[in-house]
Amino acid sequence: MNTSPADFAARLRARQRIIGYWVVLDNPVGTERLAGLGYDYVCVDAQHGLLDYKGTLGAMTVIDARGTAAGMVRVPANDGFWIGQALDAGARGVIVPLVNSAEEAAAAVGYCRGPMRSGLRVGPTPADANEQIACIVMIETAQALANTAEICATDGLDGVYIGPSDLTIALGGRTSTDTSVAEKFDAALAKVAEEARTAGIAAGIHCPDGATAAKRLAQGFTFATVSSDLVHLEQAAAAHLRDATA
Repeated sequence: MNTSPADFAARLRARQRIIGYWVVLDNPVGTERLAGLGYDYVCVDAQHGLLDYKGTLGAMTVIDARGTAAGMVRVPANDGFWIGQALDAGARGVIVPLVNSAEEAAAAVGYCRGPMRSGLRVGPTPADANEQIACIVMIETAQALANTAEICATDGLDGVYIGPSDLTIALGGRTSTDTSVAEKFDAALAKVAEEARTAGIAAGIHCPDGATAAKRLAQGFTFATVSSDLVHLEQAAAAHLRDATA
């Protein structure tokens, strides 16, 4: 499915179809195995994941060593410190949470460009590194949804990304999976996908499974993330327990 990790940002900007995986555990051996399955990217969750900077660095190292998937990081906040750390660790792209305006999107883009550690597999010069780094911001609040067109038009922004759970709650859902706001949620997805298409940038979304990812890609999203290591570990263990005790 994937080509070279060095081509990841270019493929994202070209709105090619890309599929990734999500990691929340500080488990370098497991992450290395996941990175070799054929996903285009593996994104480490440094916002809500169960790992610190050393864990993020370890994950980026093993993903890079595997040499097939691009390493990404969802950073804790739209802040130069966090984004710079992720890029210094070797991330080929960042997903920036809670971006609500074009001004905040522009700040995220600025944090992704400029001096950073290069010369390993990203770069080697800062100019080359800038070309190989993808900046993606999240659309997960009512304010961001209202400003989607302006956010997507931000110069240098490579993509937008929907967090379905937070967006569902932002739309009035009582829980992150509240079906009572399904109609508004579907309309929001269509709006984000269309605004990204109009602006010529990538549109991504987190999905609970591969079938949902295929559905979202067919609806106009250009990249999708499948579930996470912790969810799949629990699901697989529970399924085997059911089979063993049936």
